[in-house]
Amino acid sequence: MNYVLITGASRNIGKAIAVRLRKDGYSVLMLDKANPEDPSLGEFHQVDLSNPTATAMTLERVLDGRQVTRLVNCAGVVDATSLESLDMDDFDRVVALNTRAYVQTTQALATVMKEAGFGRIVNIASRAALGSAELPLYSLSKGAVITFTRTMALALAPYGITCNAISPGPIETDMMRELYPIGSEKRAQYLPTIPVRHFGTPEDVAEVASFFLGEHTGFVTGQNLNVCGGLTVGIAHAL
Repeated sequence: MNYVLITGASRNIGKAIAVRLRKDGYSVLMLDKANPEDPSLGEFHQVDLSNPTATAMTLERVLDGRQVTRLVNCAGVVDATSLESLDMDDFDRVVALNTRAYVQTTQALATVMKEAGFGRIVNIASRAALGSAELPLYSLSKGAVITFTRTMALALAPYGITCNAISPGPIETDMMRELYPIGSEKRAQYLPTIPVRHFGTPEDVAEVASFFLGEHTGFVTGQNLNVCGGLTVGIAHAL
């Protein structure tokens, strides 16, 4: 049985990835703090991934007796606290979920992947890793994800394991609707800066995840693909 473990799979991009991968024939294992919008997508385990002890216990339970060779790290939190206002509790909270949890899940699955001589890891980063004055902690945490992805690609390549990142830009998610409300002037001003002139969908990101996780993509590793409607090669923007 081909298992894929997806963190943050309950809604938005994580949910779209779960839908796509189920269509691909994988048995989906979902880890999230929130209950899934569609419980039928796979086996759900509720866990606060910012808690390392709870995460370790859940991973041990989920992986027991299973050869899980595909991983998608998608769980995350957005924080718009300014540099002047943030404290170290803010730092610990954001990095715990957006970065440390990625390391912990990768560590847990790497041994199984090495034994199998095969593995696929996809980390969801963000275009904010390029730098965002409005999102200093979020940008930092996602930049760390990209660096971690490249490092793991080098370390795990000899074992037949690939590790790639996806950096979504303006994707129609709960977060984006909060930052750029539908019908708002802020949204109207943003749209013309996107070369394709529209926001992307979670399904756009899911298609890329499906590619990176494929059986025949073993020569693609250490990459970060911006799913951004052309923003990365066009006008610089916060997200």
